[in-house]
Amino acid sequence: MTKRTRLVILLAAVLLLGTVGAGAVLHAAHRSGLRDQQQADGPAVRAGTVSLLPSGGRRLLVRNLAWGPHRDEIATVPADRPQGPRTASGVKCLRFHAAAGTGICLQAVHGALQDRYRAVVLDAHLRERHRFPAAGIPTRARVSPSGHLVAWTVFVSGDSYAGTDFSTRTAVVDTRTWKIDDNLETFRVVKDGRSYEAADMNVWGVTFADDTRFYATLATGGRTYLVRGDLTARTLTTVHRNVECPSLSPDGTRVAYKKRVEGASPDAPWRLYVLDLRTMRETATAEARNIDDQALWADDATLVYALPGDYGSDLWSVPADGTGAARPLMTSAVAPAYLD
Repeated sequence: MTKRTRLVILLAAVLLLGTVGAGAVLHAAHRSGLRDQQQADGPAVRAGTVSLLPSGGRRLLVRNLAWGPHRDEIATVPADRPQGPRTASGVKCLRFHAAAGTGICLQAVHGALQDRYRAVVLDAHLRERHRFPAAGIPTRARVSPSGHLVAWTVFVSGDSYAGTDFSTRTAVVDTRTWKIDDNLETFRVVKDGRSYEAADMNVWGVTFADDTRFYATLATGGRTYLVRGDLTARTLTTVHRNVECPSLSPDGTRVAYKKRVEGASPDAPWRLYVLDLRTMRETATAEARNIDDQALWADDATLVYALPGDYGSDLWSVPADGTGAARPLMTSAVAPAYLD
C-alpha cells in the first residue's frame, strides 16, 4: 500500500467519523428538544389538582416521566386504571412517596456550576410544609403509615449501588416536631447480638413499620444486612444477610428486597426476593430481570417496581409469593405511592 493510498484511507475514515459524530449530536439534540413535547404514542397527561386526601377511590401517584410539559411532575391515576390519563400536579420531584396526607419530595436546585438538592415535606395539597438540605443525589424516599415520619437516602459520593465505591446518607424527620436524625450511621449497631463499630458503614433504604420501628439496609465489611431500627433506642440490629432496599409489607410480616445472586453480572447483580420475617424463609419472585429499585407493596400480595424504559423508567408488578409472571403496569413512571 502506497503512502498516498494510506493518506486517502485516513482522510476517508476521518470524514466518516465526523459524519457519524455530527449525526449523533444532531440526533441527541433532536431527542432533547422533544422532551418538552407530548408524544403521540405516549400517555395522556393534563394539568389538574392532585391531593393526598381521601377521595373515595384508590389512587396511584407517580413521578411522571412521559415527555411533555409535565415531565417530572407528580401525577395521579386511578389505581385500577394505571394506563389511563394522568393528572399532573405541577410539583416536580426526583424521588417521591406519600402516606396519610404527608408527602416527601426530593428535588434538585440547578446552579450555574453545580446542582444542589433538598428534601421538601409536603402537606395533603402538595404545598411545602418544611424543607431540609440534602447532602447528595436523591435515591430513596419513604413516609411512615401514619404520615408522622419521613425518610430519605442520598448518594454523597458515587452514583450506583452496584459497586462498592459509594457513600450514602440517610435521614429521618418527625413531621410533628421537625426533629431530624440526619445520619442513621450514628445509631448504635448490634450485629450478630454484639455491639459493632466500623468506619465503612453505610445505611440506606428505610421502610417504616410504625412511628418508632423501621427496617433498612446496612452495608459493612463487603456485606449487606437487613437491620431493624428503633428511633427511641437509636439502634440498628441485624436481622438477615444479603438484603438491599427493603420494603415492608402492609401486614408487617414480610420484606421485599433486592438480593445479589451468585453468577449474575456485576453490573446487574440483583433479583427481587421476599423474606418472611417470622420464618426467615426467602422466596424468589417471578421477576428474573435485574432490579435496582426499592419495591413497593401495592397490597399484601403484589409488588410494584421500576425497570428501565424508553423514556426513563416503567413500572411493573409481580406476585409476592413467587407465582405468576411479571406484568407491565405503567409506562414512563417511577416512585409510586398508593393512596386510598
